[in-house]
Amino acid sequence: MPVQLPITTYGMDVLRKTTNPVEKIDKNIIELIDNMFYTMINAYGIGLAAPQVNSDLSICLVDISCIDEYKDVKPLILINPVILDSHGESTKDEGCLSIPDVRGEITRPDKIFLKYNDFDMNEVKIEIDGFLSRVAQHEIDHLHGKLFVDYLSKESMSKVKSQLRKIQKRKVETDYPLFEN
Repeated sequence: MPVQLPITTYGMDVLRKTTNPVEKIDKNIIELIDNMFYTMINAYGIGLAAPQVNSDLSICLVDISCIDEYKDVKPLILINPVILDSHGESTKDEGCLSIPDVRGEITRPDKIFLKYNDFDMNEVKIEIDGFLSRVAQHEIDHLHGKLFVDYLSKESMSKVKSQLRKIQKRKVETDYPLFEN
C-alpha cells in the first residue's frame, strides 16, 4: 500500500541540489514512484519531483489527467530526463506544492524535445507541447535545484518575499503533510 510522503518546502537544501541519476530500477525505486504518485494525487498536485519528497534521485512525475480538458493525457514517469531542444514561448501562472500559496507568471518554451529512461532503463525520446510541456519543465527544473520563483521578475519576487519567509519558517498551513527537517 503506498504512503503519503511529506513535501519538502522552500528553503530546504534538498530543493537546491542537483539530483543523482537512477542507475537501475529496483523495488526501492518502484516503491518511491508509487509513493510519489500517491503523494501527488493526495496533495492535488499535477507534478512531483523526487527532491520534493526528500529524495536526491532524478525522477519526476507529471499527471495532468485530473483536469477535464486533459483527461486523456497519460501520466509521465520521467527517469533521468533531459531537455534536448525547445521552441516557442508562453507565459502562464504557476504554483508549486513546495511553495504553498505562492503563484507567479512564468515564461517557458511552448514545446520541448525530451529524452528520459523508462522502467526498463530504455531511452525514450518524445516531443511534448502546451500545458504538459510546461508542467514537465517545472518538474525537471526541480531535478536541477531550480524553483519557479527563480524566474520571477524583481518586482514579482518582492511581492512574494514575505510569503517565502513564512514558508522557510514553516509558518504555512497545507492540506498535505510537510517535511520537518
